[in-house]
Amino acid sequence: MFRDDDLALLTRPLYAFLTVAPREGRWPAPRPVWFEATAEGTLQMFSEPETHKIERLREQPRASVVVASPVGEPEHWVSVEGPVTVHEEGAYELAARLGERYWPSVGPEQHKLLDEWRGMGVLRIVVHPERVNRFTI
Repeated sequence: MFRDDDLALLTRPLYAFLTVAPREGRWPAPRPVWFEATAEGTLQMFSEPETHKIERLREQPRASVVVASPVGEPEHWVSVEGPVTVHEEGAYELAARLGERYWPSVGPEQHKLLDEWRGMGVLRIVVHPERVNRFTI
């Protein structure tokens, strides 16, 4: 579902904004996340297991994700909507890979955080696109 210009944006170390179904009485609240576009055409990110977003995704396994180019560049964004699956397998490896992508360098503080993620058993969130919207100047 992704075009070449979508992938040019989605393969950059930008923040994605993940939105899940809100709890009753709450508004949707997008959260910035690290992400990776996969060869299978999905988007994946990771989360600590005891978060509200994981709780919400288990109840309503669907989400939207928006990625936009930074200010100062021509406007370009990609919005994805679709069902979500949550996995234990591959989650820590994804977190480590994204750490290398997003951190300017990996030092003792980053290694400590990676160890914490390994210990808590982070989860991998996979968004399976059903609808992709985009805008490019």
